Amino acid sequence: MHTLAVTGFLPDPLAPTDLRARPQAVPVASALAAGAALETPDEERADIAAAAAGDRRAFERLYRRHGQRIFALCLRMTADRQLAEELVQDVFVRAWQKLDGFRGDAAFGTWLHRVAVNIVLSRRKQDGVQRDRTTDDDTTLDAAPARSVSVGDRLDLEAAIAALPQGARRIFVLHDVEGYTHEEIGDLLGITSGGSKAQLHRARLLLREALSR
Repeated sequence: MHTLAVTGFLPDPLAPTDLRARPQAVPVASALAAGAALETPDEERADIAAAAAGDRRAFERLYRRHGQRIFALCLRMTADRQLAEELVQDVFVRAWQKLDGFRGDAAFGTWLHRVAVNIVLSRRKQDGVQRDRTTDDDTTLDAAPARSVSVGDRLDLEAAIAALPQGARRIFVLHDVEGYTHEEIGDLLGITSGGSKAQLHRARLLLREALSR
């Protein structure tokens, strides 16, 4: 696969330097600010094929088309803007590396979202965040209380999602936002579908409580 080295856009995925330490990696919010015109399905397919063959400009167009949604997904799952920006860089580097393996069995956006989910979950494992791992025990769902959010009567949904305990937040985002089934979530997180359902129920209760204040 060709090396991606788009000046001032994305870091070189094959460079040995840690991605998060590269000063030339432009913050996601800045990179997406310019926006891009919506492409037709045929144009996107052409860009995918060209990018898989090493066309960096085609891959830039894919980045600008899907980057904001991937950033939103990473932000919802982590509730950390800086980390979300780092993860978006990682997601698109991984996508560039694996793009020649994309067969089109699913929509490109769906494939990219699955790459993003795997990247987010892998990062948490690499960081050793296992102590607050999504529980499979309904009796311990109250062990990690929601963080207090004081944003007045105008508490919006995004703020409420960010305030959820990590396990409940991830499952709410995966199920209610991204459309994963409980069985798929169980496979991703190493829990049962019953544990996923219990955490989703808790997340919805906490969101309802937060939004009713």
